[in-house]
Amino acid sequence: MKAPDIACKIEAYAAVTPSEDEEKVRTALENVMPEADYQYKDGSIKATSRDLSSLSKIAETVRRRKVNRVYRRQMRFNEKGDTTWFYLNKQAAFVNVIALCEEAEESPLGPIKVIIHSRQLDKIVDWLAPEFVG
Repeated sequence: MKAPDIACKIEAYAAVTPSEDEEKVRTALENVMPEADYQYKDGSIKATSRDLSSLSKIAETVRRRKVNRVYRRQMRFNEKGDTTWFYLNKQAAFVNVIALCEEAEESPLGPIKVIIHSRQLDKIVDWLAPEFVG
């Protein structure tokens, strides 16, 4: 599925708890955003991208599992100006499963927080979680 060419900045953060292996947390982030730049700093790993295609894996999961309404609701609820965000389960991401968390506490070792910045946020939400999935 081809991502539209929309100017954006995407960031994903995951804390590395003392009981976790930094490489495993990085693997979880890479499974969520395979096409990104990664940086470890101050006890967390940050992935950044300016290419919407870095969210293609999430978009494919949303369509395949028909969970678009849940993602749309979360992105609309968390929208402020030209930014929105949502949480993903870090443990699920480690085993290559994309699973939305409505609350941070749903991911016992902390979630992955995906933040999307764009002046065309509506178009991104419509692409990532279309209103209707057949």
